[in-house]
Amino acid sequence: MILDLAERASRRASPSAFIIDFTNPVGIVTRALLSAGYRAVGLCNVAIGFQRHFAALLGVPPAAVSLGHVGLNHLTWERSVLVDDKDVLPDLIATRADEIARRTEMPADFVRRLGMVPSPYLRYYYAHDEVLAARRGAMTRAEEVARLEAELLELYADPTLDRKPDQLARRGGAWYSEAAVDLLRSLTDNRRDVQVVNTANGLTLPFLPADAVIEVPAVISGGGAVPVPVEPIEPLLRGLIAHVYAYEELALDAATRGGRDRVYEALLAHPLVGQADQAECLTDRLLAENATFLPWARGDRG
Repeated sequence: MILDLAERASRRASPSAFIIDFTNPVGIVTRALLSAGYRAVGLCNVAIGFQRHFAALLGVPPAAVSLGHVGLNHLTWERSVLVDDKDVLPDLIATRADEIARRTEMPADFVRRLGMVPSPYLRYYYAHDEVLAARRGAMTRAEEVARLEAELLELYADPTLDRKPDQLARRGGAWYSEAAVDLLRSLTDNRRDVQVVNTANGLTLPFLPADAVIEVPAVISGGGAVPVPVEPIEPLLRGLIAHVYAYEELALDAATRGGRDRVYEALLAHPLVGQADQAECLTDRLLAENATFLPWARGDRG
């Protein structure tokens, strides 16, 4: 569906137009677009959210804060926080760990031990059993989002609405507007500033393929996004990044070419699945629930 939309956008605008992708999974979707020959940049709000948070803790303007943000979409760490070219992250963790930890949804002692700030999505890996126990029997995030969006659409249908609905705070996506406008301005005005985006790896993370899509600071110009060099990645991060990227590679192959075996291999490769019986069960359920949208899945066992 994304590739069809991209083709229509290319015909209506220009083959050289940029597609800015907010659609999750951002890393996989952006790689699909780039692999198909489109000019694309992926965008997430985790980095800009941390930038705003650190700026508030430090009492400085957000523009004064630069992040050492690295990883894949929804699998990232802040390894440094630069203000006037000085890394203030060690001091922040030493003095404000409790406040920082609340944004990560993980314990402050864990953040201190890491010496860096994990995104909230890392709790699915670092506190897997705890999160799973809490989610059992609860409304899924997808169900919650569907309900919120139905409420929002009903509110937006009222032409007299003149305030930001409370549901937006629970829907998520804070600071996306600022991130999107900054990215648009830099692409169109060739500003050559640095923003955190999802873009092609190149040689930035040497343990991943050049066409992998990573989430890092990049120089944004009229030619697109070029990652800035990063410090070597610690084994603790490198192993998980490589593991999840293998899943993303297989998932994209399954999404674009179809086939039950490809879906199964992608699920088996994911570190949060990784067991044959679970991968088998999830494959059957995924294909059964989505057969309407996957013509190849109807009766396909290959």
